[in-house]
Amino acid sequence: MVTRRITYRLYPSRQQQKKLHYWRRLHCSLYNAAIANRKTQYQKFNHSVDYFEQQNSLPEFKQVWPEFKELGSHALQATLKRVDFAFNRFFKGLGGYPKFKASRRYSGWTYPCGAGWQVETDGQHGFLKLSHLGRMQMRGKARTWGKPTTCTIFFRQGKWYASITVKCKPQREADGGSVGIDLGCKEAITLSTGEQLSKPSFIKVGEVAVKQASKQLRRKRAPNRNKRVKASRRWQKARRQVSMRQRKITRQREDWLHQITSDIVSGNSLVAGEQLNVKNMTRKAKKGSKRKAQKTGLNRSILSVGFGMIGSMLEYKLAEAGGFYVESPTRTLKPSQRCAKCWELTPKTLADRVHICSNPNCGHREDRDINAAQVNLAWARGQELASSVAEPPSSTDCGSMRQLGVMKRRKLHAS
Repeated sequence: MVTRRITYRLYPSRQQQKKLHYWRRLHCSLYNAAIANRKTQYQKFNHSVDYFEQQNSLPEFKQVWPEFKELGSHALQATLKRVDFAFNRFFKGLGGYPKFKASRRYSGWTYPCGAGWQVETDGQHGFLKLSHLGRMQMRGKARTWGKPTTCTIFFRQGKWYASITVKCKPQREADGGSVGIDLGCKEAITLSTGEQLSKPSFIKVGEVAVKQASKQLRRKRAPNRNKRVKASRRWQKARRQVSMRQRKITRQREDWLHQITSDIVSGNSLVAGEQLNVKNMTRKAKKGSKRKAQKTGLNRSILSVGFGMIGSMLEYKLAEAGGFYVESPTRTLKPSQRCAKCWELTPKTLADRVHICSNPNCGHREDRDINAAQVNLAWARGQELASSVAEPPSSTDCGSMRQLGVMKRRKLHAS
């Protein structure tokens, strides 16, 4: 059994929308209050507040603020756990100090168990029922349905969504083939068989539309808190247009990536890629660099293809099909410089698009990207596959809601 997440669009009534927005503000207030409590206790009393201390204070908190009672204890605990996650990330050096959030920027809340909500569906469309709110229609389709475990309600660009996790046994069909892939900006995905998949034209058209909308946005009066200048209504309208077009490109890119990765998995049980640090690859040019415009264009091309999403999609889809996804060490293997036939290194620049082996006894000639994909496949075939199918951790190191429940039950049995 594995966990899969399905997102459904919700269609609440007008009264339900008002209540959902009200609940979102309450959860945001609790989030900010939890941060303020930790900050004040440490600065004034040198006391570090943990999750359990804030959880145990919820009953008294609801006595003082009775409007929080209808939100449900488990949902409030999940909001406190978000604060705990944020502080643990800060202590580990993975993020900055947690900040207070405005209610308009607070997305939503989570039901970490089956309490407080109920779903009526077999995976395709259906209804969602929330305590003290009622029944709402939802639309969406799950590839594999199972037992619902958690539900997250969030608000995005004027629409309400429900993200539901289910325990299921997804299955896919895959042939026994093997293929290597190479990611690039000129051709999005290059296969070791010689097939090349270009970035679809609708993504480029969407990027042009976003650029035009952003240009219109810059011509409007933008908000400035330091000068106490409010945004004009035309600026707000233009900002919504930019967000809408950006969201459309994101959906189109995800749909395209799901289609091509599913096609690759359906014909192969072994896919060989390469390790890419997209965060470092898309960093800004160094200060004083004369090639800032070129670096900006390269970063835009990398992000528009979605380098960081392709590997994760192939990994979980191949796991469902009983296959393997292996990533070669790019820094040590150097697939763009190495020959797929004799394994000789041939230095190249980005302008060199054809691989010509420098070994006089080999003389292998092939397209640069195809040769790199063949190198990745040859490396993967020589590796042990057992290490590549390890189950990912089910939760973070700072403790999930399920881990906290196990710890609490152990304490009760021990006492």
